[in-house]
Amino acid sequence: MIRTFALIALCFVGLVSCKKKEYALGSDVIDSSTLLNGTSVDTFTLQTYSIQEDTVISDNAANVVLGSYIDPVFGLYNASVYTQLRLAGVDPNFADPSEIVIDSFVLALEYVGYYGDLDPQTFEVYELQESLSLDSTYYSFSSASTNAANLVPSANATITPNTSSPTIVDGDSLAPQLRIYLDTNVARNLIVEATSGSTTFSSNEAFLEFFKGLHIRTNNSSQLIGEGAALYIDINDPSSKATIYFKQNGEATSYDFLMNSDCADFTHVDLDAAGTIVDEVLADSILGQDEFYAQAFGTRSAISIPGLLDLPENIIIHRADLSLPVQFQTGYKYQPGNNISVATYLDSSSSQLANVGVLGVYNSLDKNFNINIREYVQSVVNKELPLTELVVSPLYFINSAERIVFNGSNTINKMKPKLTVTYTSY
Repeated sequence: MIRTFALIALCFVGLVSCKKKEYALGSDVIDSSTLLNGTSVDTFTLQTYSIQEDTVISDNAANVVLGSYIDPVFGLYNASVYTQLRLAGVDPNFADPSEIVIDSFVLALEYVGYYGDLDPQTFEVYELQESLSLDSTYYSFSSASTNAANLVPSANATITPNTSSPTIVDGDSLAPQLRIYLDTNVARNLIVEATSGSTTFSSNEAFLEFFKGLHIRTNNSSQLIGEGAALYIDINDPSSKATIYFKQNGEATSYDFLMNSDCADFTHVDLDAAGTIVDEVLADSILGQDEFYAQAFGTRSAISIPGLLDLPENIIIHRADLSLPVQFQTGYKYQPGNNISVATYLDSSSSQLANVGVLGVYNSLDKNFNINIREYVQSVVNKELPLTELVVSPLYFINSAERIVFNGSNTINKMKPKLTVTYTSY
C-alpha cells in the first residue's frame, strides 16, 4: 500500500532541523505510578507494512548529504547538494590580476560522518544558473538549473573519502574534510570580475546575482551492489568553503567564499528501489507482515494495532511497551541508528503527522527497538485520538541515509514485533 503525505520532520536537538506540530497525548491521565496490581495484555495483532514518503523538506538542515551507494536491500541511494556561496569580505583588493598566479581553487566540505563504505567516488561540481532563496522551501526532489560545464578537472574527480584522519592545510591540522579541486580558470574569472570596476563584489546580494551557487554531486556509474557511501557534511562549519589559493608578487595568500547559515542550501536525493523487495512491500502491504522497512528521505514503517479498540474504556495505562526487532548482523555496514521517531495521524483523513512524544531506543544486544507508547494508547482509549497507524522513521530522516529492516508479524525469524499493555481498571 502506498500512502502519500506531507513531511512533518521530527524535531531533535543536534543534526535534525525541522518543524513539527506538537500534540499533548495523554496529558490528562492519572499518575500511573500510584496504581498497583495492573493487568497485562500482550496478545495484540500487529499489522506491519511500509509507506512511501514523497514530500520531504530538505532545505537548511543541520547537515547535508552527498554521495551514492547501492544497498543490497533498498537499491540505489544517491544524494547531491545545492548551495549558495557568500563573500568572506566585500570589495576584495586583488590589485593587478596579471600579477596573480593561481595555485588552486578548492571546495572544502567538513565531514560529520558517513553511511556505507568509504570507497572511491567521482565528484562533479556545476555552477548554478538559477538563484536559490532562504525564503523558499526545497524538497528532496527539488533541483535547480546549472551550466553544462563540470568545474572539476577529470584528474581531480575521483576521491576516496577519509572521515577519520585530520586534513592538513598549510601546515595546520584540521578536522577531516572532503577537498574537491576546481578549475582554476573559474577562480581567475572571479578575480577578473572583482577587479573590473563592476559592483559584483560590493555586496552578497550583488555577488549572488553574478554567481548563484553550486550543485555538488557524484557520478558513480560503475558502482556495484554494496559499494559507496552517503557522506554527511557540515556545510555551516567555517571550514566548509571554496578557497582561491594564489600568489601575488610572490606572496602566498588566499580568498574564501563561504557556506554558512545565511546561504540557502538543500539536499537532493534519488532513491531507486526498482526490482527490490522494498519495492514489492511498498506495492503490496500484505508483504510487510514478513518484513517491513524504513529509510531516510523515502520510506517509513507503519504499525496498525486494531486490538487497542478492544481495551476497556475505564482504565489507566501503566505501560505500553512496543518491541520492534530488526534484522541486523553486528558489524554490518548498514546499521540502524540509535533512535527512531514515532508519530501518528491526528485523524483518518489527515496527511499530517503528530509526534507521539517518545523515541524508540535501539538495544544492540537484543537487536530491537523499544518504545513506551503509553500516552498514545491512553489517548486512543480515552477517544482523544482516533486509531490510526503508528509511523516509524529513522530519527535523522531529512539528513542521513539510515535504513532499517524490521521483522514483520509473520516473520520466520525468532523475534516478532510485540505490544504489551499494562493497565488498571477504575
